[in-house]
Amino acid sequence: MSTRRQFLQSAAAASLAWNLRPARARAAANDRLTLGFIGVGTMGRYHLGAFLGRDDIEVISVCDVVQERTTSAREMVEGRYAERKKSGDFKGVQGFNDFRELLAQPGLDAVVIATPDHWHVQPAILAARAGKHVYCEKPLTHNVAEGRQLVTEVAKAKIAFQTGSQQRSEFGGHFRRAVELIWNGRIGRVKRVRIGVGAPAVACDLPEQQAPEGTDWDRWLGPAPQRAYNEVLCPKGVHGHYPAWRNYWEYAGGPLADMGAHHFDIAQWALEMDTSGPVLITPPENPAQTAGLRMAYANGVELIHNEFEGDIKADCVFEGTDGMILVSRSGISTRPEGLLAQPLPENPRTVQPSGNHHQNWLEAIRGGTPAICSAETGHRSATLCHLANIAYRLRRPLKWNPARELFIQDADADKLLSREIRAGWNLLGNG
Repeated sequence: MSTRRQFLQSAAAASLAWNLRPARARAAANDRLTLGFIGVGTMGRYHLGAFLGRDDIEVISVCDVVQERTTSAREMVEGRYAERKKSGDFKGVQGFNDFRELLAQPGLDAVVIATPDHWHVQPAILAARAGKHVYCEKPLTHNVAEGRQLVTEVAKAKIAFQTGSQQRSEFGGHFRRAVELIWNGRIGRVKRVRIGVGAPAVACDLPEQQAPEGTDWDRWLGPAPQRAYNEVLCPKGVHGHYPAWRNYWEYAGGPLADMGAHHFDIAQWALEMDTSGPVLITPPENPAQTAGLRMAYANGVELIHNEFEGDIKADCVFEGTDGMILVSRSGISTRPEGLLAQPLPENPRTVQPSGNHHQNWLEAIRGGTPAICSAETGHRSATLCHLANIAYRLRRPLKWNPARELFIQDADADKLLSREIRAGWNLLGNG
């Protein structure tokens, strides 16, 4: 007679067998892809709403360390699928506090990760190891070392991975057009790029507060250093703003990285540096200055942080020997005017087709083609943010080897390429 233990063992074995099937084979076996959401704060709810609008997707699980957010996200899903639930076509959505339980859910194809930056890499790696496709918010990583580990694990798992730097797909195609113009020589040889993003990260010195009921503060901290709760880092319940944990280097890379993961990403793309990076990072001489840092590439191109000339300002300004391209989310223009109207040469170089970042990821899952912003690409763009933060922090020029991903003869700077994980919160089993 079958015992309860034997039943559970059989169920676990069946779940494991399903999860070990090749990820794309599982996706192809279903009419709908099944998604789980790790982190359902402001950005997570945005992604959740977007995917709930698709008939080729079924959301089967959500996870957050704040109970109210998990409950609210489940209600969003239940509301969207109410008619299907009546007919028995939808079996319900599960809510979790621990993302590892979500990843163990049978039948899960893919996950969307929209946690604070310090909690991106561990769930992404564990998802890859479990054969789940991953869409992960930007900046992809908290530090350089964990980024390289993520790239290695994703390549080994052969999953479809998309970094959420969606300017490569969206915002009217302005950034895509800018890149194509640069690739086809519209402004000649690029000499420098000016990027308009905010200040570097600072240390967190917020006062102690009592964590509200329903907020698992220890789990929110996870691998980050121990400190007391403050609502600035993790606001109570469901809210509609972007919390300021992103300002502090314990959890993120400051405003510099928050938008730098978008705009530095476009610079890397246009300069064809998606698998490389700069070789010299020079902070401003004034130790109080939080703009004006310069990065130099081996080919002589200079990238400048938040320093413009006169009224020539945009999210990204590309200066070439034959003109300038100014591109922002709101539009694109040139100096001199009229460069946009000139036709591209015969057989022009073009960027990968993508008009919707989510759709591009889903096509990568179903078709086996690389997503437009891979783990390697996201890691390299985030690395620029990390290098800038380190240079601002140390306040001296740094020589960088983009192939080895180490500073040149600078042990003190190398120490800032990784972090010490808080005891009990290395979930990867590698240290």
